[in-house]
Amino acid sequence: MATYDSPGDYIDHHLGHWVIGDPESFWSFHMDTVLFSTLLGAIFFLIFFMAARKVTSGVPGKMQNFLETVIDFVDGQVKDSYHGNNPLIGPIALTIFVWVLLMNIVKLIPYDLFPYLASFVGVEYLRINPTSDINATAGLALGVFVMIFYFGFRAKGVGGVGKEFLTSPFAANALWLKILLAPINLFFKTVEEIVKPFSLAMRLFGNMYAGSLIFTLIAISPWYLQWALGFGWSLFKLLVIVLQAFVFMALTIVYLSMAEEDH
Repeated sequence: MATYDSPGDYIDHHLGHWVIGDPESFWSFHMDTVLFSTLLGAIFFLIFFMAARKVTSGVPGKMQNFLETVIDFVDGQVKDSYHGNNPLIGPIALTIFVWVLLMNIVKLIPYDLFPYLASFVGVEYLRINPTSDINATAGLALGVFVMIFYFGFRAKGVGGVGKEFLTSPFAANALWLKILLAPINLFFKTVEEIVKPFSLAMRLFGNMYAGSLIFTLIAISPWYLQWALGFGWSLFKLLVIVLQAFVFMALTIVYLSMAEEDH
């Protein structure tokens, strides 16, 4: 098990990742992020799969009631924010909300538990909260970015998407003015599209990483303050955890709706 010479060493250790490969190289993997995001995705699938097999039209059990509440909540957000007719939007929104929520909520597990257990098998660094890693949030955001263009091309075709890049946000009626504004529109539209995944990734990462840092600072505080500070911060963080999962899902729905709309 790791020993720490100073609070700074403790913070550095607990904000480190289990890295496979050269940490200074692009071709390295944060195995803790890969492992726990995959595991939580599998748990999400297993819970919904088992609930679907036991679903009944009669008196539902507690699990069915809970999952129906979650599904109804997501479905309501889709109906409010999405203006197309694509049956994939609901499942996509549900998957994003539940998966991000699970990756956020593991932050509430006792902070030193898994790093302590990992030390017995020779793993020096371990972080179980995937969304506090920019690689995980960037991967999710890039997935949304790909879907934006996929749904856009499917709804409007290459010509329709290309027209949007050349004619918005500044529209014109005269042909010569359209030609004059086309490079400016292309620049602004490109920036607009690039900002979408960037904002998704950074918003989620920033909130989750800040939470991890606060938990680390609480862990090095005097023992008689840890329980009170940890309990209070956990209650507040629970709100942030749910809110950030909701924001990521809601923005994804809005972006996909915008991609399919023909302005």
